[in-house]
Amino acid sequence: MDTATADLLAFLAASLGTEVGPDDDYFAAGLTDSLFALELVSFVEHRFQLTIEVEDLHLDHFRTATRVLAFVQGKGPEPITSRS
Repeated sequence: MDTATADLLAFLAASLGTEVGPDDDYFAAGLTDSLFALELVSFVEHRFQLTIEVEDLHLDHFRTATRVLAFVQGKGPEPITSRS
């Protein structure tokens, strides 16, 4: 598992109070609320050093760790594993 995935899964576990896998849909499972959504966006911006615009705020981008990482990869010019 790369650092980006490990960091994101650690954040999710700490925020949700339970372990989730890369493809677990924590929104569909009812583990989240609107405050968590804001925290997730903030974490992603900080961890991956990017700005998430209003037009990027689609639930499908943030529904699973795999989707978050794919979204980040599409937003940035650098590979996500090289950012810290």
